[in-house]
Amino acid sequence: MQDLSSFPITQRWPASHPDRLQLYSAPTPNGVKVSIMLEETGLAYESHLINISNNESKDPAFVSLNPNGRIPAIIDPAGPDSKPIAVWESAAILVYLAEKTRQLIPSSPAQRYEVMTWVFFQMSAVGPIFGQLGYFLRLGGNDYRALRPQQRFIEESKRLLGVLDGQLEGRDWIVGDYSIADIATLGWVNALEHSYAAGDILGLKHYSHIQAWLSRGLSRPAVQRGLRIPSRSA
Repeated sequence: MQDLSSFPITQRWPASHPDRLQLYSAPTPNGVKVSIMLEETGLAYESHLINISNNESKDPAFVSLNPNGRIPAIIDPAGPDSKPIAVWESAAILVYLAEKTRQLIPSSPAQRYEVMTWVFFQMSAVGPIFGQLGYFLRLGGNDYRALRPQQRFIEESKRLLGVLDGQLEGRDWIVGDYSIADIATLGWVNALEHSYAAGDILGLKHYSHIQAWLSRGLSRPAVQRGLRIPSRSA
């Protein structure tokens, strides 16, 4: 049995199955990227809910794994050279798991870099902008001082949706076959409607290629499972 005791996080969130990949996450747009990826690849894993509402991602045990104090993070007991490895930052985890399993990333170098480009587009643009829009709509939008930044994030979100909608014209998936580019982005677009109630203000229904892509993605059983992992506390 693999020994994970060198990772302090396992004292705070013990591993019942230390031979399995350990996922420390929450069902947020960033968190579900990794749970969806794990469900898609079929890797054996154990999930641990990090309650970000209770600031658990700032717990010293979690910060010992991810010094940035953000979910998700993983420990793979069967890392390179069969030694345990910790990986944090959702895009890094997606790439790591894609390379480990040789799934959901193209073997063609040209397509591989195209997929990576759209993964980093999500990380640098879609996630930060949609996330800030969600903040202002849910938490800061009633304050007069918040109206100007809120409008800024509305307009930038529309622009990014236009970029994504244009890429999806004539395509089922963002680049070639279903890949980590889609997994990285699905949760964020889904959150616009279901978490941030931003569908109407963004005119989301008018982005027809995104709507078709989102429907295809959400119809995947692994995506539906991944969106609910880890389960929130009752």
